[in-house]
Amino acid sequence: MGQESRGRVSFFLNSLKDVFTFFFSMGKKSKKMKVFFLIGVLPVVVALIIKLNQFFSNRTPIRGIYIFDNMTIAIYLQFLILILALFYGTSVCSEEVEGKTLTYLTTRPVSKSAVIIGKYAAYTSLIIILTSIGVILSFLVLNVNDLLDFSLYKILLRDVAVLSLGLMCYTAFFTFVGTIMKKSILFGLVFSFGWENVIQYFPGSTQRFAIIHYLKSLLPVPQTGRFSFLMFRLEPSSALFSIFMIFLITGVFLGLACLLFSWKEYIFED
Repeated sequence: MGQESRGRVSFFLNSLKDVFTFFFSMGKKSKKMKVFFLIGVLPVVVALIIKLNQFFSNRTPIRGIYIFDNMTIAIYLQFLILILALFYGTSVCSEEVEGKTLTYLTTRPVSKSAVIIGKYAAYTSLIIILTSIGVILSFLVLNVNDLLDFSLYKILLRDVAVLSLGLMCYTAFFTFVGTIMKKSILFGLVFSFGWENVIQYFPGSTQRFAIIHYLKSLLPVPQTGRFSFLMFRLEPSSALFSIFMIFLITGVFLGLACLLFSWKEYIFED
């Protein structure tokens, strides 16, 4: 029995490696990645415009790290990671169904769970890399005058880590959504810009039903500033509890996606 169990684990890990390698390589070259790369560098363009405006303006410049913190919340946390996670997460299953390649994929000598987890890991890795590039470039542009202030790099690492956790969690949720419904993109848009952007402002424990609550709990709460309203009514959970919940949500929805993919029979439409 022990040898049989080790054989199953070995088969699963080999399947996982093969699926991850294949879809990571394919994802790098896809048209979708090129489109989202262009979207991902838009915050860098915004940062460059802000910096040039400060350079040619006679006004006292605002500190780059202050602008960077607000950009992280307003652009990346509230919008960009939701879009990336939605389109990549739902495509883990739906692109195989719509492309009618699911039969070919599931008849290969690979574990069905490995297909979901491998594709999820490949796509999540790609969008984390894409987002991190944009965040780092934005940070460098906005803080070009303070690059020798090494205390600022702690803020950069914190923001990259929080956004990466957000991508990991949201992509797992949307992977589950993509396995259970056909109109997954429509539902995902309603969830992202409806539920997530409304429930987080409810007072009390209600806001804890939004993933973004746990992500914001890992960031400092600005008391003043143009975008301080984005933290309005936030009653942050502890950092440890927030990280626990993010990993728990990720594991639950990824596990459910694997179960559904293994049990559900997908019908191809002409």
